[in-house]
Amino acid sequence: MKFFKSSMGAPLTAVFAGMLSLILAAAAQARDIKDYSVKDLLSPCVEGDNDSRGGAVLELECEQYINGFTDAYVRLGGDKTDKVCLPSVNQSDEIRWAFMRWAHDHFDDRGMPAVDGLRATVKERFKCKK
Repeated sequence: MKFFKSSMGAPLTAVFAGMLSLILAAAAQARDIKDYSVKDLLSPCVEGDNDSRGGAVLELECEQYINGFTDAYVRLGGDKTDKVCLPSVNQSDEIRWAFMRWAHDHFDDRGMPAVDGLRATVKERFKCKK
């Protein structure tokens, strides 16, 4: 098997394995999906933007959670039920930025489950304009 090298010389598979282990460790800390709060998701989203060294890993944790939410939301028809038009370009970043703004605007709701915060975000920020 041929390994691709990153610009720093480390095999990309090792970099991805490291990212995956960090994401899985964060997920293991949450005992139940309802225990993973808006505050828990907000932390890697904000720190991913702020940390120039480890930011990519934190941003990946945030965006992968958002991507999982978005995939389930669309597959279950939540976008149709809620009359939400998700962005077609740069979707995970757009939702991440909207979520961070929503969480800032709804500071008292940081204890709610992250999935509920994301649903509130997309319902408020991505209403269809029809």
